[in-house]
Amino acid sequence: MVKIRLRRIGGKKEPYYRLVVADSRYPRDGRFIEEIGHYNPSTDPATVVVDADKAKDWIAKGAQPTETAKALLKKSGVID
Repeated sequence: MVKIRLRRIGGKKEPYYRLVVADSRYPRDGRFIEEIGHYNPSTDPATVVVDADKAKDWIAKGAQPTETAKALLKKSGVID
Protein backbone atom coordinates (compact mmCIF):
# COMPACT_ATOMS: atom_id res chain seq x y z
CA MET A 1 0.00 0.00 0.00
CA VAL A 2 1.20 3.50 -0.81
CA LYS A 3 1.17 5.91 2.13
CA ILE A 4 1.74 9.62 2.64
CA ARG A 5 3.87 9.93 5.76
CA LEU A 6 6.62 11.86 7.50
CA ARG A 7 10.32 11.16 7.02
CA ARG A 8 12.60 12.54 9.73
CA ILE A 9 15.72 14.33 8.50
CA GLY A 10 16.52 16.55 11.49
CA GLY A 11 19.40 16.08 13.88
CA LYS A 12 19.32 15.11 17.51
CA LYS A 13 16.85 17.32 19.44
CA GLU A 14 16.15 19.25 16.19
CA PRO A 15 13.25 17.51 14.45
CA TYR A 16 12.57 18.36 10.81
CA TYR A 17 10.37 16.25 8.59
CA ARG A 18 9.66 15.77 4.91
CA LEU A 19 6.21 14.74 3.76
CA VAL A 20 6.77 11.86 1.35
CA VAL A 21 4.83 9.27 -0.61
CA ALA A 22 6.27 5.81 0.12
CA ASP A 23 5.41 2.14 0.01
CA SER A 24 4.29 1.02 3.47
CA ARG A 25 6.90 -1.76 3.46
CA TYR A 26 9.82 0.70 3.28
CA PRO A 27 11.47 1.91 6.51
CA ARG A 28 10.50 5.32 7.93
CA ASP A 29 13.64 7.09 6.73
CA GLY A 30 14.26 4.76 3.79
CA ARG A 31 13.31 4.76 0.15
CA PHE A 32 10.37 6.86 -1.00
CA ILE A 33 8.54 7.55 -4.24
CA GLU A 34 8.12 11.34 -4.16
CA GLU A 35 8.55 14.26 -1.78
CA ILE A 36 5.47 16.48 -1.57
CA GLY A 37 6.32 18.89 1.25
CA HIS A 38 8.07 19.54 4.55
CA TYR A 39 7.23 20.25 8.19
CA ASN A 40 9.31 22.07 10.80
CA PRO A 41 7.83 21.84 14.31
CA SER A 42 10.74 23.81 15.84
CA THR A 43 9.60 27.19 14.51
CA ASP A 44 6.90 29.24 16.24
CA PRO A 45 4.35 28.69 14.74
CA ALA A 46 5.25 25.37 13.14
CA THR A 47 6.02 25.60 9.41
CA VAL A 48 4.07 23.37 7.02
CA VAL A 49 4.72 23.55 3.26
CA VAL A 50 2.80 21.15 1.01
CA ASP A 51 2.55 20.92 -2.79
CA ALA A 52 -1.26 20.71 -2.90
CA ASP A 53 -1.46 19.51 -6.50
CA LYS A 54 0.88 16.57 -5.88
CA ALA A 55 -0.86 15.66 -2.63
CA LYS A 56 -4.33 15.69 -4.20
CA ASP A 57 -3.02 13.67 -7.16
CA TRP A 58 -1.57 10.96 -4.90
CA ILE A 59 -4.72 10.80 -2.77
CA ALA A 60 -6.78 10.41 -5.97
CA LYS A 61 -4.48 7.53 -6.97
CA GLY A 62 -5.25 5.80 -3.66
CA ALA A 63 -2.41 6.85 -1.33
CA GLN A 64 -3.48 6.76 2.32
CA PRO A 65 -2.13 9.49 4.63
CA THR A 66 -1.08 8.50 8.15
CA GLU A 67 -2.77 10.18 11.13
CA THR A 68 -0.08 12.86 11.45
CA ALA A 69 0.16 13.43 7.71
CA LYS A 70 -3.63 13.79 7.50
CA ALA A 71 -3.56 16.42 10.26
CA LEU A 72 -0.84 18.36 8.42
CA LEU A 73 -2.74 18.15 5.12
CA LYS A 74 -5.86 19.48 6.86
CA LYS A 75 -3.85 22.27 8.48
CA SER A 76 -2.47 23.34 5.08
CA GLY A 77 -5.93 23.18 3.47
CA VAL A 78 -5.26 20.33 1.03
CA ILE A 79 -8.03 18.07 2.38
CA ASP A 80 -11.07 18.92 4.43
